[in-house]
Amino acid sequence: MVRHEMTDRTNGGHVSEVLIERYALGQQVSPEAEWAVEAHLEGCALCRAKLAEVVRSDAPAVSAVVDSVWSRVDSLVDSSVDAEVARRPKALGHNRFAAWLSTWAPPAMVPWVGMSVLVTAIALLCDLTGAFGFDRPSMLLLLSPVLPLFGVAAAWTRGLDPAWELVAPTPRSGLYLVLRRTLSVLVVVLPALVVAGLIAGTSPALGLVPCLAFTAGTLALGGFVGVTRASIALGGLWCLFVVGPALVRTRLPAAFEPWAMPIWGAVAVLAAAALVMRASAFTKLTSQR
Repeated sequence: MVRHEMTDRTNGGHVSEVLIERYALGQQVSPEAEWAVEAHLEGCALCRAKLAEVVRSDAPAVSAVVDSVWSRVDSLVDSSVDAEVARRPKALGHNRFAAWLSTWAPPAMVPWVGMSVLVTAIALLCDLTGAFGFDRPSMLLLLSPVLPLFGVAAAWTRGLDPAWELVAPTPRSGLYLVLRRTLSVLVVVLPALVVAGLIAGTSPALGLVPCLAFTAGTLALGGFVGVTRASIALGGLWCLFVVGPALVRTRLPAAFEPWAMPIWGAVAVLAAAALVMRASAFTKLTSQR
């Protein structure tokens, strides 16, 4: 009954013009119909336009009040912004820089990127002090492929980013934003790996190429299961089946031999191709939990 009262079937199921007019002018409308009209107006731009037209033509007093309120709000906002700029120009510039920086690495990612750098420093310390014995393979080299995954895990995930629901629907979100944030992780972690490798006396290339392959593979797998889950899965498997056995056998795995570097490069290229093919997965609001 309410549905019949609210909609006009000859008009595609929209609110009837009669009901819109009664609703706009405050005339007698049943509570059920009023609730249904308001619920329909939230998702129907056509009916909202009809309502605005009725208000302008049949209720000029209401339209005048609305216009005066918006005018007052605009003046208050402009005056407060001008006062803030005059009072704290440096802080405003800092806020602009922080806003720009947040497009590359939001605050939620900072502790995770810092974790990657911290683990890099700990691995370097283990190599320099021989914490696992001087005949053990380099911990820095063993962990280098998965060190960026701490930051990558927070690049596109609802659970680790408090502002995810605000950022995800924006036009430049999705794969574009994921790649920007991942690049911000690599810009910090890769130089740290290079410097640590030079200090430890290991070849940086032996760790950097697998590192890039793991990063691309994580993002590609993240298109199916979520970036955080992909990071945990790949990082856990690497530590379980490569790092652990290497420490037990006291020798470097074949994955770090020079002949394995082209294979890692091919893996990175294939993962990047798969990532591009699954780009649409990063634009779904229901994904990346």
